[in-house]
Amino acid sequence: MPSDDAAEPASVPVRVVLPADPVLGHPEQEIVARLWRRRQTTTGWVYLVGLPSYKGLEDGGVEAAEYRVWVRAPQHVRPVDGVDYDQVPTEPLPPAPPTSVVREVLGERRPSGWVLVKVREGRGPARGVLHAPDCEEAPQSAPLLDLEHALNVAENPGTRLCTVCGCGQELTPMLSGFDRITGS
Repeated sequence: MPSDDAAEPASVPVRVVLPADPVLGHPEQEIVARLWRRRQTTTGWVYLVGLPSYKGLEDGGVEAAEYRVWVRAPQHVRPVDGVDYDQVPTEPLPPAPPTSVVREVLGERRPSGWVLVKVREGRGPARGVLHAPDCEEAPQSAPLLDLEHALNVAENPGTRLCTVCGCGQELTPMLSGFDRITGS
């Protein structure tokens, strides 16, 4: 890639870590290259570096050249002492798109419905635990109850509302009325 573009900003030196080659027995090496750009990606920073190289000419001769490549930082680059990197063109990630106020307050929607897990503890009526369908303690194959059925089941004294998934916090206001909620 040519580097003599007049509109292009000047590069600064940076150390590039070249990988080891176990086949040839070469250890990891560092060379000084030119840093042209920095770009932030969703997986971290990458730097566009110009590695010194050679290119063949049509007449069979060879001349100095530069090979540009994006490398991961800081894994493959190291600063050179005394060099100011503030002038290097830097592209941070664009800001995330704004989220709606509703989504910020309520968070992601959970799956609709409720799951009843029946529990037998000795003699007496069956007991159960009511869960949200995405609760880690709810079985994946259990049938979903709509809100009306979930409230009917929750009114049963033998039914406990799961605190892991927040079932209790979501259904209790509907069971006892919003006026009677205290503390939590």
